[in-house]
Order: sequence, then structure tokens, then C-alpha cells
Amino acid sequence: MRLSRRSLLATTTAAVAASAAPAVAAPGPGSGHGGGRTLRTGFERLAADGYALLDGRRVGMVTNPTGITRDVRHIVDVMHADGRVDLAAVFGPEHGFRGTAQAGGSEGRYDDPATGLPVYDTYLKSGQALADIFTASGVDTVVFDIQDAGARFYTYIWTLFDCMEAAQLAGLSFVVLDRPNPVTGRAALGPVLHKEFATFVGRQPISQAHGMTVAELALLFNEEFLTAPVALETVKMSGWKRSDFYDASGMPWVPPSPNMPTPETALVYAGTCLFEGTNLSEGRGTTRPFELLGAEGVDGRWAAAANELGLAGVRFREAYFAPTFSKFQGKTIGGVQLHVHDREAFDPVRTGIGLLITAKRSWSGFAWREDNWIDKLTGSTQVRTMIDAGADTDEVVGGWQQELAAFRRKRRNHLLYR
Repeated sequence: MRLSRRSLLATTTAAVAASAAPAVAAPGPGSGHGGGRTLRTGFERLAADGYALLDGRRVGMVTNPTGITRDVRHIVDVMHADGRVDLAAVFGPEHGFRGTAQAGGSEGRYDDPATGLPVYDTYLKSGQALADIFTASGVDTVVFDIQDAGARFYTYIWTLFDCMEAAQLAGLSFVVLDRPNPVTGRAALGPVLHKEFATFVGRQPISQAHGMTVAELALLFNEEFLTAPVALETVKMSGWKRSDFYDASGMPWVPPSPNMPTPETALVYAGTCLFEGTNLSEGRGTTRPFELLGAEGVDGRWAAAANELGLAGVRFREAYFAPTFSKFQGKTIGGVQLHVHDREAFDPVRTGIGLLITAKRSWSGFAWREDNWIDKLTGSTQVRTMIDAGADTDEVVGGWQQELAAFRRKRRNHLLYR
């Protein structure tokens, strides 16, 4: 019997989920959801099943500091110490396996001091070059377990895509261990990437806030975007609902990258990261990156204009701060701080657009980056050109609704949770 690719993926996912048992150690009080639900990550379910899925396989892990257990041990350390797993290599993304590198950096090739395992650098590597690294490592199965932040331009999901593609080229199996989307999986929001604007902050046409988990994205990538599908298996979470924010998981928060210190950062990131495409600071070098925005010469008029928009779930405070690195390092600048008071109502992408428009109208020094990086972040020229033409927030947001509706229909086919 010949199965379609979608049928094969669905069968594989169901089989893995069915084989997974409750976590090895029950989470303690307060560590799960309300209503008697307890979340168990993909790794917890894999471990509870005695790593049966990986039996007889030579494994390489794609992970970073977020690959932790509920008691904050790193899963590589746990698996390395367990004789039931043949863990042979680790592959580090942007910022590195142990997380020592800043934005746009990685750790290179080294042997991990804690485990002695070889660590290979995947950052900015793709296609056959990455496939050759997988082959050289001697593994036959690549396992991915990294905490995402829910935005298209957060690079770990494109590390996932690149690793899936490379594993297929190398003839390897690929396993994704699922973790929560920290800002819920309720809805896809924002503009959809146009393929001619593809970069490492957006390889494929998905929306700016995708509203999916990494396992769901893997299914989407395999079915819709890879030239040829990889032999993919996913290990679902149990006890997660699409409406859950990260604090419902009971899992500790480990910053997925240096400028994503809290779940509150992730909540606004899909909108305020757009300021990377401007001459304003997006708050890097402060204790509240992506919540603080500003530049020299900005004053209280910006916060007042932003508040006048009446954006749902958020208020804006006039703020002054001095970044310790990145834009305006060591200078005191003015701007706004976002205060989300109703995260259920808050729309980060609409908020980001409103802030761009009001910044441009209230500060004469506003400018886009000369390389038009904003087009890479939003996925086309549309947002930039509409704002430059004087469009208001409703008009800009309305401009992507047709493409977003098409993506939402495609996305629906790959959702694993209610």
C-alpha cells in the first residue's frame, strides 16, 4: 500500500505519541496547569518510555541551553549519563549549544567539557554543507529540542528547517521533541513572507507570528516546503492547550537567547523586533529588550501618540534609558516602554505596526535601516512602503489579510493540539 506524504506523517506522529508514557518523575505541586492538567514536554515523554524511540540508533542532538528537564538539568547531560541512549554528537545553533555567544554568533567546533561529546556548529550552515557535517559526525538520527519564541524571524525555527533538509540529503532520520509556544498557539498573525525576501530570519512563507509549536512547524515544513521529505518523527507534549501561555507549563524559563530574558519578552517580540529595521534602539543592552524602544531626540510625544491609538491590551510609558551595547551604547535616549496589561487581547504585530507609524510621525529623525532590513523582517516591501505613504495602522494591517487567511488554512492541516 502506498501512503501519501501527509498520511505517512500523520501515522508516524500518532504512533510516537501513543508509545510515550507519563514522565519519569511526576512534577511537583504548582508545576503544571490549572484544572488538574500537567504539561509534559516531548523529552519528558521520550524519557518516560525508556527512550524506546531511539533504541538502536546513533543520535545527534540539535539543542541549546533551553533543552532542559523540569529540574533544570540539561537533556544532553541526562541522556549522556543514560546507557539506553547512544548519544554521539551535539549540534549548536546561533548563540551556541551552551549559549555563550551573542546575537549573530556561535561557539564553533569543540568538545563539550561536561560530556566529552563533539559539538558541531550549525549556525549559517545549510544544504549539502550541513549534510556533510551530519555525515562526518557518524550519527544516523538527528534529534531537535530547542525552545522557540513564536516569531518567524527567531532563527531557531530555520535551524530546524535547515537541519531537516540536511538530514534528508544525508539519508538520516529526524526526530522533533516538542515544547510549548510561549505566547500560545491560538492564532497566526501578521504578514506572510514573500519568497524573494527569504533569509535566515525567514526561509519560507509563514506569518510573522506563526502560532505553532516546533513539532507542528516540522510537519508543515516537511509537507509544504522541503524539496523532498525527511524521515520525520515527532514526540508530542501532553497537557498543552493552544490557549496556554508559558507560565501555565510549570517549566522553568531559560532564555533561548541573550536578548530573550523572560516570557514577557517573547510576548512582545513578534511586533517590536521590527525596530531592528529602523534607526531606533529595540532595547538591546537593557534589562528589557524589545519592551524598551527609543533613540536620541525622542520625547514624551511618542508615548502619547501610541496611547492614543487605543491598541488592545497594552499601554505605553514615556521612558529614558542608556543601552550598554548595540545602538546608542552608553547614551541616554528617550522612548517608550510597553506594558501589556491584558495578554489575551494583546496583538504584538498590530502593536509593532502602530509603534512604527507613531514613531515616524512624532520624531523627525526616524529612518529605516539603509539596507531595508525591515523588508526582510516583514517579508516584503509592503509594510515599509505603506507606512512611508502615510497609511494608518488599520490600513497596513488590512494589507496582509488575504495572504494571512491563505496561510491559516495551510497551517490548520498540521496542528497537533486543540
